Amino acid sequence: MAVSKAQQAATAKYMKNNYDEMKIRVRKGAKQLIEAAAKADNESINGYVKKAVKAKYEADTGKKIEL
Repeated sequence: MAVSKAQQAATAKYMKNNYDEMKIRVRKGAKQLIEAAAKADNESINGYVKKAVKAKYEADTGKKIEL
């Protein structure tokens, strides 16, 4: 089913108002390794990275973080 222009605009507005974006850079070949690990864990790349960041943040600070 095609998404209307109005729906695209509404989604973009929601994303802008509710989420920050981050871009990470990894060495050549690391992206494929992360993709494979995420797939093996039945997870999206975004979900896999967020889970790793959350675990590291909580281990380092002792505080929970919502991502």
